[in-house]
Amino acid sequence: MIVDVRTYTLIPRKQAKYLELFEKHALPVTKRHGLELMSYYVSYIGALNQVVHLWRYENLADMEKKRAARDADPAWGEFLSLTEGMLLLQEDKVMRPASFSPTR
Repeated sequence: MIVDVRTYTLIPRKQAKYLELFEKHALPVTKRHGLELMSYYVSYIGALNQVVHLWRYENLADMEKKRAARDADPAWGEFLSLTEGMLLLQEDKVMRPASFSPTR
């Protein structure tokens, strides 16, 4: 198993609208193509205007296959258009659990 940890820093005062659009438009697309959302967080203390989401995949090939299917979906392109200009920065890390991790 691998986990894709994505951190998005949003333009100030855009977080509420971004979350609304993600839930309404992006989440159905990701579910349709088998992407497994483990958790989704919003910053509370520390760096503000950030969302962090974790996605579970079996391996890199699984991630690439599911992302390619998502990216080819016209509804995904619509979501990207709706959120254009809301993101300031995107960070992406692919992590593997340590042998003793409770999530494996």
